[in-house]
Amino acid sequence: MSTSINVSKQSVLELLTTGRSKPFVIPEYQRPYMWTDDQITVLFDDVWEFAINIGGLKRNGTYFLGSIVSFENERGEQEIIDGQQRITSLFLLLRAIYTKLCKGDDKNSDAAKNFISKIEPAIWRTDNLTGKVDYSDILLTSRVVDDEGNNILRHILETGEANPAAEDNYSRNYLLFQRLYDEHCSQAPLQIYDFIYALLYQAILLPIGADSQDTALTIFSTLNNRGLQLSDADIFKAKMYNNLPDSEKDAFIKQWQCLDKEAHEAHESIQQLFYYYMFYLRAKEGDVSSTTPGIRKYYSGKNNKFERLCDADLMDNLNTVLNLWKVINTNQDVPAETWDNDCKVKKALDTLTSYPNEFWKYPVVIYYLCHRKDADFDREFLIFLNKLIEELLTRYILFPTINAVKADILKLDANIIDDAHPEMGFRPIDKEHVRERLQLPHRNIVRMLLKAYAYNHQDHLLPDNWQIEHILPQHWQKTFFPDVEDDVVNEQIEHIGNKTPFERKLNIVASDGYFLKKQEQYKDSEIEITKILVTSIDSDWTLGNIKHRDEIITSEIMQLLDKWNKDYKEYGNELNGEGEKVPEAFLRQLEEYKKKGLI
Repeated sequence: MSTSINVSKQSVLELLTTGRSKPFVIPEYQRPYMWTDDQITVLFDDVWEFAINIGGLKRNGTYFLGSIVSFENERGEQEIIDGQQRITSLFLLLRAIYTKLCKGDDKNSDAAKNFISKIEPAIWRTDNLTGKVDYSDILLTSRVVDDEGNNILRHILETGEANPAAEDNYSRNYLLFQRLYDEHCSQAPLQIYDFIYALLYQAILLPIGADSQDTALTIFSTLNNRGLQLSDADIFKAKMYNNLPDSEKDAFIKQWQCLDKEAHEAHESIQQLFYYYMFYLRAKEGDVSSTTPGIRKYYSGKNNKFERLCDADLMDNLNTVLNLWKVINTNQDVPAETWDNDCKVKKALDTLTSYPNEFWKYPVVIYYLCHRKDADFDREFLIFLNKLIEELLTRYILFPTINAVKADILKLDANIIDDAHPEMGFRPIDKEHVRERLQLPHRNIVRMLLKAYAYNHQDHLLPDNWQIEHILPQHWQKTFFPDVEDDVVNEQIEHIGNKTPFERKLNIVASDGYFLKKQEQYKDSEIEITKILVTSIDSDWTLGNIKHRDEIITSEIMQLLDKWNKDYKEYGNELNGEGEKVPEAFLRQLEEYKKKGLI
C-alpha cells in the first residue's frame, strides 16, 4: 500500500490556528513533557535575539524552529508523533505572553489589543461570528498515560495561572516564560512587540503530515537521531490502557511501572519482553514462517485493532517471561519455584547465553511459559535445555550461520506448546565431522564450548567478566619455536586446547606472559579447568601440550553431547512406558470439561 505525506512551511501562528479545525493531541503513548529551564531559556533568548537583530516589525527575516510530525487520527485530531516538547512549549509561551498583555499597563493600546486578538485563535477555539473566546476549548490536549500534568497543562492554558510552588515542568516552564518576559520587557520595553511579532509571524515550523500512524512513526524514526526514541512498547501501553474500563486503569499503570522497573533491573526492557512473547503467540498459532514480523505490525494485527493486546493474561505472562530473565541475567530468585536454585539448570542456561545469536531464547521462553507448572518441571527443563545445547552446538560448529537452525527452531517452538518432551526435528548431522571441527571451532562458538567444558568440572557458575585466555600467548616470540613455521604456530594458538576461561582481573595481571610466568595467576582462579592446568603441566607450554589438550577437550565435549542426547531419548522412553505421561493439552481440555460440568 502506498503512503503519502504533506510537507509545508508555516509560521507559528499559521500552524497553531489549524488547531481550530483539527485540534492538536499529544497521544497516550508519548512520554511526559520533559523540557527544563535550560531549553526554555534558550528558546526565549534565541527568538528574542533574532527579533532584535534580524527580524521584528520592520524586517523580513525568518527563524527556523524545527519540524512537527503528525497524522490525522480517526477523531479528526492532529496526533503529534514528533515535536510534542516544542509545540507544548510554544503554547505555554503564547499563554504567558497573552496573560502579560492582558494585565499590562498598556493593555488598552492598539498594539496590545492586536496581538491579544492574534494569540487567542492560536490557543483556543473562538466563535466564527462574534470572535468570542471559549477558554475551556483548548487547541492542545495531552493524553499521556499516567501523567498528572495533563490536567495541569489544561489548567494553565485555560486560566493563565500556575502554582509557584509546583515542581512539574508545565508550571515551572510557564512561570519561567513569564519571568523572562518581564526581564526583557524591563530592559527593552520598546522591543517587546518586535519579539511577539517575530514569534508569531517569522518563527517558522515545518509540519509534516502523514496519512497514518505507521507512516508518521517511520518519518519520526528517520528524522530523529537525538533524545529518547518513541518505542513500540509506548504504543502498546496506550492501546492496552484505552481498552480497559476506568476502574482498572490505575492498577494497570502501577503494574506497568513495576514491570518496567523490574525489567530494567534485570537488564531487559518491556519492548524485549513483548518480542519474546510474540514467538510464544506465534507458536500457539502454529506460525512457523521464517520471516520474523516487526512487533508493532504483529501486535496490531491484520485489521490494525491490536486485538492481541486485549488478552486479560498478557501482563501476567509478560511478568512470567521476565522471571526467567531475572534468573538468567541477574541470578535472582523466582518466588514459589525451585528450578531457579538448581545449579545444573542455571549452568545450562548460562551456557546457552553464549550462543552466537538469539534463536536459543525463543524455545526456552516458550518452554518455560508452557510447562513451568508441571510436577516434574525441574528435571524435564534441564533435560530439554541440555538437548537444546547439543543441537545448537553441533550445528553451529558445522554451519556457523543463523540459517542453519532458524527454520528448525520455529518448528520446535510450535512443538513445545503441548509437549514437555517435544520432537526436536533438527536435520541429522555427521557427528564425526563435528569431532573434527571441534579442535579449531569458529571463534563465535568458543565461549559456549568453554562453558560446556568448564561446567562439566564445577558445580558453581563461572565468575562475571571472564575472558578467553590463550595459554600460549597470541603475541609469541619466534625464539620459542625456532623450527616451526609461523603459520603453524598461529593456527595452533587458536585451537580449543590452547584456550581456557580466565577471570578478567587475573588475565590483566598475567598479560602476554608464557605459561611458567602465569602459573601464579592460574592458581588464584576460581575456575576449575584453569586451576587444573597448574597441576597437570610441570614444564612450559608447548605445541604438544595444545595437541594433547585438544584431544582431551574434544573427547569430553563429544561425550557430553552424546549423554545429553541419550538422556533426552531415555526420558522420552520413560514417558512412553508404563508410566506414560498424559499430554498437557488433554489435561487442560479435561479441566475445561470439569468447569463446564460436562464430567
